[in-house]
Amino acid sequence: MNDVTPMRLKSPEPIDAATVETWVFDLDNTLYPARCNLFVQVSARMTTFIEQRFGLAPGPAKDLQRALFQRHGTTLRGLMTEHAIDPAAFLHHVHDIDVTALDPAPRLDRLLAALPGRKLVFTNGSVPHAQRVMQRLGIERHFDTVFDIVAADYVPKPDPRPYARLVEIAGFAPAGAVMVEDMAKNLAPAAALGMRTVWLRSDYDWARDGAEADHVHHVADDLVGFLETLVQPAAEPR
Repeated sequence: MNDVTPMRLKSPEPIDAATVETWVFDLDNTLYPARCNLFVQVSARMTTFIEQRFGLAPGPAKDLQRALFQRHGTTLRGLMTEHAIDPAAFLHHVHDIDVTALDPAPRLDRLLAALPGRKLVFTNGSVPHAQRVMQRLGIERHFDTVFDIVAADYVPKPDPRPYARLVEIAGFAPAGAVMVEDMAKNLAPAAALGMRTVWLRSDYDWARDGAEADHVHHVADDLVGFLETLVQPAAEPR
């Protein structure tokens, strides 16, 4: 893993889990490690969708996908804005992936069980995709809300509007919340609302953008390791 420049933390003291009323977790490359390469499948499906829709070869399709992502925050938002693509058709296509690439996560399940506070998922993906991923990991029981791109009216993170809508719909106080996310720039609106933030380090340049900014309060290498600093899970079954 590449080194990350040391950061000036806004909240250098460790998080006391007992003081957190609500935990807001991103989904992809957060609830499971990026090394699982599950999102590689999603990205590849985005490319094939663009190939088929615009009659492009793989190379130009990938270039368009990347350009739309850079201009609009997500490929979907770019396709909707610039090409009036039906978002439902896109989401159905790109999330038709093999989630068995993920291993079940019994330790994460026990850590989430031991973690006090309400737990939500906030994703630029879809509810069905989130449910399939969480079911495969074995952690779905811990989350009472999945706020997805549809609930956000297809406005992706880090636009501040879906964050405000999440707070309104889920009904929690930002000052009592912690958001955990692999894309550093996506933590900025959460911090602006008063949430504490945790960035999960990434080797991807697009995920590291904003990592040295003040809106990143805490940094961790992976979710399981971070939660292990907060709670003691129940003993593993014999």
